[in-house]
Amino acid sequence: MNASDTAKVQRYLRQRFGNNKLSIARRENKEDSADLMLEDEFIGVVFQDNEDGETCYHVQISILEEDLDDTV
Repeated sequence: MNASDTAKVQRYLRQRFGNNKLSIARRENKEDSADLMLEDEFIGVVFQDNEDGETCYHVQISILEEDLDDTV
């Protein structure tokens, strides 16, 4: 994902989730994805999908079972 793509997706996610602490960090060796961060914590990956002349973005967030124990 180039800088323009990451900026657009970051603006969208911040607006959609009402959280300006979300950010997209470009990955050094990957052109089709970027890291999704909440403050300084990695929370997932954003994948860019170019198919049939259209571009869409997929967000994959992994939640560890041990992290669920902290929520009550």
